[in-house]
Amino acid sequence: MNGILCPQCESKLDQGKLTKADVAASIKLVKLSQKIPQIDKFTLNSCRQSHGDYVLYLGSQDIMTIRQSRELYRILQGEFDGKIWLVHQDSDDKKLIEDVFFPIKILGINQVWAPGGMQKTKVIVSGRKTPRFPIDVDKVVAIAHDLRKIDLVVEFERK
Repeated sequence: MNGILCPQCESKLDQGKLTKADVAASIKLVKLSQKIPQIDKFTLNSCRQSHGDYVLYLGSQDIMTIRQSRELYRILQGEFDGKIWLVHQDSDDKKLIEDVFFPIKILGINQVWAPGGMQKTKVIVSGRKTPRFPIDVDKVVAIAHDLRKIDLVVEFERK
């Protein structure tokens, strides 16, 4: 509440179990929870930074609450310097990809072996790439690589 870590959390930060992004996101959520009681019920498991954006690992119910309220999403987005991405706390690689592409419909996710023994993950999304496409695909590719070392190849349903 006051922006100071307890000795237990301070030692976790020193050991690397908590990151500075975890602490910063927690402080921002606590401050917001004083104005918006809904946020007080959220469980932030971790927060990772990727290219200036924040990936928040939240519980399923928390993500549903945020996705159902555009206003709540805008308020949360306004607290962070970069874009926020909401990811389920216990997500596997497929679920992480689905979460970062939300609200875009994913038609298929496949593992592809490239020459030289490299494994890539091919994602086919609905629609076509236009300047008004709601998600920055390059950021999604960077986030997947930073967080899980997934090499994404994104293709669109319509060219």
